[in-house]
Amino acid sequence: MESKACTVAELVAGRWGDHRPGLWFEERTLTHHDVAAGAAARAALLADLLPPGGANIGVLLDNTPEYPLWLSAAALARTAVAGINPTRRGPELARDILHTECRVLIADRTYDPLLADLELPGVRKLLTDSEEYEALLAPYAGARPDPSRATPRDRLLLYFTSGSTGAPKAAICSQGRLAAAGRSLADQFGVGADDVHYVCMPMFHGNAVIADWAPALAAGAGVALRRRFSASGFLGDVRRYGATYFTYVGRAVQYVLATEERADDRNNPLRMGFGTEAGAVDAAAFERRFGVRLVEGYGSSEGGAAVQWSPGTPAGAVGRAGPGLVVLDPETRAECPAAVFDAAGRLLNGDEAIGELVNRAPNPFEGYWRNPEAEQERRRDGWYWTGDLFCRDADGFLYFAGRADDRIRVDGENLAAAMIENILARYEGAGAVAVYAVPDPVTGDQVMAALAGSFEASGFTAFLSAQPDLGTKMAPRFVRVVDRMPVTATNKIHRAQLRREGVHCPDPVWWRPPGEPTYRPLTQADLHNIEGPLAPTRGPSGVRRQGLEPRTR
Repeated sequence: MESKACTVAELVAGRWGDHRPGLWFEERTLTHHDVAAGAAARAALLADLLPPGGANIGVLLDNTPEYPLWLSAAALARTAVAGINPTRRGPELARDILHTECRVLIADRTYDPLLADLELPGVRKLLTDSEEYEALLAPYAGARPDPSRATPRDRLLLYFTSGSTGAPKAAICSQGRLAAAGRSLADQFGVGADDVHYVCMPMFHGNAVIADWAPALAAGAGVALRRRFSASGFLGDVRRYGATYFTYVGRAVQYVLATEERADDRNNPLRMGFGTEAGAVDAAAFERRFGVRLVEGYGSSEGGAAVQWSPGTPAGAVGRAGPGLVVLDPETRAECPAAVFDAAGRLLNGDEAIGELVNRAPNPFEGYWRNPEAEQERRRDGWYWTGDLFCRDADGFLYFAGRADDRIRVDGENLAAAMIENILARYEGAGAVAVYAVPDPVTGDQVMAALAGSFEASGFTAFLSAQPDLGTKMAPRFVRVVDRMPVTATNKIHRAQLRREGVHCPDPVWWRPPGEPTYRPLTQADLHNIEGPLAPTRGPSGVRRQGLEPRTR
């Protein structure tokens, strides 16, 4: 780790004159100097394109060299980049661009058709794979990077968080916060100038930029880009580029594990992977197969709270709570009692121990772009409320229990969806598992699971009976068997969709009626005989979901 620069602009300019290979993409290789020079040219162009006082720019691209070049240019030009999600369409796509007040939109011909019929007043479009673009940049080719005007407070990123409960929110990240995050991760993981970071997660998402690109920039390490994530291409890319570090999120690790196993899988240069939601079972399988340790971390997208794993962290825990991190009852604001586990690892007091993770200490949350209501929801009582459920044991270790929308309450007891998922992931036929609530016909919830893979009713029932840490209320009432788990653009399981569809879905659903010994297919006759028809209701956050609703008599 070499730089103590406090802005991203300084980190970018610091690579001027560094002629080592620094950026790989398909058949192209750029030196660190090439990247700094390209960023300087684009920053000079922005100075002429943007109105006085600056404005934001949008980037609608896959992971091509233009993405980090424009991130670097924005830092030098003291403007902010809005990462535009290419899976959005029509009015939603236009809304994202206009909401973030982009005056320049960087795209290429791949995504140009998405923009053809959109009304985007005041937005200038630049297509990076066009002759016009090259001609526009040419006069600025001699520019040098000047970081002197940039400050740590300058906005640099506007990255959209999940829109599962409404329109996506654009979280703000300043140059100072991104530079500090890069330095911190580079220090934590011992990243050096000879490392190569493999960026295969989409760069419109905070994971790829904050946890992968930023530490490489801070350490002077190289970056290898993958246009779009490919499980089949993962190991070949790692070997080709000599990648030593990568980040992941959601289902990416499971997709890699699903590829054909080979005898030489451990012959690779990777040192580690860093990310979220791999799960203990898949992390262990990844290390056995590839010889690579995965470090699971927790950090809210907005930067308001983070938990780091450290040696001695118990199995299933994320890490120890740092100063200010507490688990609170969101209604009473009181701190939840410590979690109590039995010898088998079963949570005995989930009803009182599970609450929302809150950071009562000063934190780097910088708000949302033009969204005071969402900002106020995060900042309550002067504290940062993560929206994520945790429990904390007597030694201060935190256990992730799911998102606030994933709260499951069965017979008056709060259950941790994430903990149930970790147990079900041991099932031999499970390629992926998601656990969520469907309403009970009388009160509270019932547990439903979606399982990608093979399912055999008696074998699954026997598996559940053999799990010592599966509580009496944790077993799924319903099991949806899918060919492929629905995912978001960032490979996270699309839990909002699963909750919305409930048992009214195109896939086979198995269920275990009360008192019956095993699971059987859910039929239309069952739907009529169950105490209430399965119909749309509202979950605890107001999100519509499908499930059991009492019949009106």
